[in-house]
Amino acid sequence: MSTMSFEIAATDGLARVGQLKVNRGTIRTPAFMPVGTGATVKAMLPENVRSTGADILLGNTYHLMLRPSAERISRLGGLHRFMNWNGPILTDSGGFQVMSLAGSRRISEAGAVFKSHVDGSKHELTPERSIEIQHLLGSDIVMCFDECLALPATKKQVSMSMLRSMRWARRSKEAFDGRSGQSLFGIQQGGLVEEFRAESSERLREIGFDGYAIGGLAVGEGQEAMFRCLDYACDQLPSDRPRYLMGVGKPEDVVGAVARGIDMMDCVLPTRSGRTGQIFTWRGEINIKNARHQDDPRPIDETCPCPACRSYSRAYLHHLFRTHEIISSILLSWHNLCFYQQMMSAMRSAIQSGSFGEWQAQFLETRGYGDIEPIH
Repeated sequence: MSTMSFEIAATDGLARVGQLKVNRGTIRTPAFMPVGTGATVKAMLPENVRSTGADILLGNTYHLMLRPSAERISRLGGLHRFMNWNGPILTDSGGFQVMSLAGSRRISEAGAVFKSHVDGSKHELTPERSIEIQHLLGSDIVMCFDECLALPATKKQVSMSMLRSMRWARRSKEAFDGRSGQSLFGIQQGGLVEEFRAESSERLREIGFDGYAIGGLAVGEGQEAMFRCLDYACDQLPSDRPRYLMGVGKPEDVVGAVARGIDMMDCVLPTRSGRTGQIFTWRGEINIKNARHQDDPRPIDETCPCPACRSYSRAYLHHLFRTHEIISSILLSWHNLCFYQQMMSAMRSAIQSGSFGEWQAQFLETRGYGDIEPIH
């Protein structure tokens, strides 16, 4: 049975600060989860990720079932031992990747049959198989299997997909029951239609989950539409359980989600951006490949404790990126992950002190100038 507990320590408006406790540790919320899709956070050692302030990582059913297989990971002691991460891990169920990555696919009431994006081999993923894989991996938080519908879609398509996801949610819960030490989250679906989201939430409440996620967003609908959806979607979920917004996002997205009552988020953006030379700062984004940085002796951010800022100049980081040195991906990813965790820590402090509104206004006001600072 699940031993998860969730306590809200303070609120400021709709924003919440608290603690989510699972067997392997305590997760400070609001929390940002670095993505370790294939049992690694790209370009980072686990201890380096931990040093940025991350309490929990995300792994993925779809990728790990293909390579190296959940059965192999289980034989080798589970995902935590396999990737040398002793903190909590949440595993996504694979539904999003079936939509976004898989080759030809067929969705039916039973589940999804698809071709691997790796080698074209045929696979089937059902609610029962997704739960079995996540049990074999030994993750602390398991996600129910859902259908993530690509937008735009008709209202009929959204309704049919949502209802199928709710039937899959019940099957996921039935397959999960009795899993010792793991917690199960349900996933709200319904596209951008308020009444569909409400019906999804009601059905999830009836089934009963340890936490609740908001799925089907960050799929190209844009920030304004996403925020409009969150304005009602959060309130439709139980207030005493953690709320997880899947696949978000840019710093402004993260802050806006927290302001609307979200407790957990994940996104590949910090590490993917690091590998492509985009650096996140309090004053906006820096594109390190731009020529203006080639003679700049300053660090990215004098207040940041990461190795990229503590020991290296923008000129050096520009050189590394331009010459395709591997250490460039390491240093820039490390900085971005550190920035995201600093941002989460600052929000937790602001919510605790009752100053989140002022903090958010200042954060948004100062963003957007990172790449045009004069060289002193």
